[in-house]
Amino acid sequence: MTPADDMHDRQVRCQPHLLRLRMVARGEMEIALPLQVVAVAEAVGAVLAEAESAARAVGAVAVDSLGAPGAGTFLRVRLNRLAVAADDAIAAARTGNPAEIRRHLNRFDTLTSAIWTVHRAVYGPGGACPT
Repeated sequence: MTPADDMHDRQVRCQPHLLRLRMVARGEMEIALPLQVVAVAEAVGAVLAEAESAARAVGAVAVDSLGAPGAGTFLRVRLNRLAVAADDAIAAARTGNPAEIRRHLNRFDTLTSAIWTVHRAVYGPGGACPT
């Protein structure tokens, strides 16, 4: 399996979790507050784990050695932002405030999309690293 295939597989595994979060954000999941917190925590945790695993697969050291100085740092900063957004989404779920939940889950979704864009730029077709 090439790094690009691995990255794609990880992104595909995130899709059910992201769909679940979108449903929570839209209020389409009528679940009690404690279960909502669990649903959000499990979903953001799974997405974050896949994004971090993909980042390890990308191999920031290899990226830096291929003429993309700072790529590893850039990716780490993006992952840190995603982790903060995950924590914020869980905290918002605990409050039960639908507007806050929606805001934080939408931010998490946007940052997740940005992470996969970075991964594709590095290992996707035409990326910095050979596949």
